[in-house]
Amino acid sequence: MSSHPIDATSTSAWQDLSAHESELHADLRGWFAADPARAERLSFPLADLHVDLSKNLVTDETLALLVRLADEVGLSDRLQAQLRGDHINVTEDRAVLHTALRRPAGASPALVVDGQDVDADVQAELTKMYAFADRVRSGEWTGVTGERVRTVVNIGIGGSDLGPVMAYEALKPYVQDGLEVRFVSNIDPTDLAEKVKGLDPRTTLFVVASKTFGTLETLTNARLARDWLWRELGTQDTDEARNAAVAQHFVAVSTALDKVAAFGIDPANAFGFWDWVGGRYSVDSVIGTSLAIAIGPDAFRDFLAGFHAVDTHVATTPFAQNVPVLMGLLNVWYVNFLGAHTHAVLPYAQYLHRFPAYLQQLTMESNGKSVRWDGSPVTTQTGEVFWGEPGTNGQHAFYQLIHQGTRLIPSDFIAVANPAHPLKDGETDVHGLFLANFFAQTKALAFGKTADEVRAEGTAEDIVPARVFSGNRPTTSILAPSLTPSVLGQLIALYEHITFVQGVVWGIDSFDQWGVELGKKLALEIAPAVEGDTSALDAQDPSTKALIAKYLELRG
Repeated sequence: MSSHPIDATSTSAWQDLSAHESELHADLRGWFAADPARAERLSFPLADLHVDLSKNLVTDETLALLVRLADEVGLSDRLQAQLRGDHINVTEDRAVLHTALRRPAGASPALVVDGQDVDADVQAELTKMYAFADRVRSGEWTGVTGERVRTVVNIGIGGSDLGPVMAYEALKPYVQDGLEVRFVSNIDPTDLAEKVKGLDPRTTLFVVASKTFGTLETLTNARLARDWLWRELGTQDTDEARNAAVAQHFVAVSTALDKVAAFGIDPANAFGFWDWVGGRYSVDSVIGTSLAIAIGPDAFRDFLAGFHAVDTHVATTPFAQNVPVLMGLLNVWYVNFLGAHTHAVLPYAQYLHRFPAYLQQLTMESNGKSVRWDGSPVTTQTGEVFWGEPGTNGQHAFYQLIHQGTRLIPSDFIAVANPAHPLKDGETDVHGLFLANFFAQTKALAFGKTADEVRAEGTAEDIVPARVFSGNRPTTSILAPSLTPSVLGQLIALYEHITFVQGVVWGIDSFDQWGVELGKKLALEIAPAVEGDTSALDAQDPSTKALIAKYLELRG
């Protein structure tokens, strides 16, 4: 594998795509009318998912050129390098092995990377996590007063929060009765105050998730939670009582065992992972401890099996039928050739209401880069803004812009056929009514409504332009039987691989995140000024200095 990325814009496929785009006149109505088999031909199975790409602004020629682009930028080689553990995270000199987290026990051949038996280590940590989850769920693990755990509070931020909270919300029907998980991430003290409100400290367990056990927000919240526990239990008077309380009410997800112990957590109750697991790719590791407690080890294993099914598809399916590859290439098509700046993800499943927020970190932290993996400037636009809300709420909020605005917004619609709560309104199946909106929206976006169709409804001529829908608004439809742990794993892995494909085409390192570091470093430098240190305040730029001074004035 080359140490330098192939410049996608220099490939013959890119040049041919540019020429193709200049001649392409998107006409979804015409394309479907001329080709009744289009929907069947451009729909693909992906494990339990049915993925319909037919309402995208592509022809067979477009897709063939995109697949050729993937070949010419060396996507296959890069994918194999990732799966075998090459250090494709070049700025941190690390392997990228989140796919190893969901390899089944006994997978063959064994995965050994940099002298580490990856499979054995992953299975050992999962086994440890499962055993702990079983102890909590059965009531064997108790708080310091001997009462069973009823609430788990996960303290983390970024990948140590977004993944677990999204998955917990998605899989609520699988949560054990009598158990609840709450999530604290923001250093705003309001977050912790609200999350511990009404909790019984005797039945509360805190999971502190920080690989280095040094993340500012997480450790600040952990200390505040510890103070709350001591105060509410009335154990703040002696070291022995304080230590006993922390030992029974705190566990850690971290590899910094010395810091874990210094906090008061027994290192035996710390669950570890490795530097080849990026935070935004870690929900299927022991970062999911709170989730494993909530849904149980068996459901968590199904969750991992869903990931692995997609990993297998990606690794073994020709690109022309490879769903994550095709969806990643479609995103490149929209960003680089059709000028799209954003991408909407619209789940018609209320339990997936945090999925778009999860994808924001996965995609935008991964591909928000302006240099390639060899340090050279990118040669084209990279990344797009991912956003969305569940349907039908979004229909009454922002769909106007998608339907009739001036911006191209590719949109992914996600739905499940069988709801967790099948209800009827009289004789009407409410889920059927709900999914009628799912089908209707993608139809309206694709085919629109002409001026003549509007006139035929008797609309006054001066109102006709406002009621015309141009159509040719691209969508992908993803339909699953139901929202099981496995299906959720499949959805997450799908977007992980989509993100990877785009990164390879753009020649960037999708697995570092230096962009988040500068602000964190400056916050530490500015903190003394906020506390009233005049010399630190004087060292700031005029705007920052004035803002801090105003803040201090307002605080009194």
